[in-house]
Amino acid sequence: MTESEFNELADAVFNRIEQTIDASGADIDCNLNGPVLELEFADGTQIVINRHGPNQEIWLAAKSGGFHYAHQDGRWFSQRDGSELFGKLSELIRLGSGETIAL
Repeated sequence: MTESEFNELADAVFNRIEQTIDASGADIDCNLNGPVLELEFADGTQIVINRHGPNQEIWLAAKSGGFHYAHQDGRWFSQRDGSELFGKLSELIRLGSGETIAL
């Protein structure tokens, strides 16, 4: 995959996350700063999502740990635990905020 293809896919991921959270009405602040999307919960804890161009991965950092996702067959999967990006992010959001948001 080219760098521009990766960036287009990563942009689509960030847009999906932002739009879904905004539409949910949950008390979660989304802040996009360049290649980093920060989700902040009412208690001040955060999930940080960023694109890592050299490895063509999307990385999640949360209180429970860090996760790396690579694009395969139209979806983003972790090489470490086999989890899917949106499923893991939904789980982390529920743990952080108590909100159930299906991404």
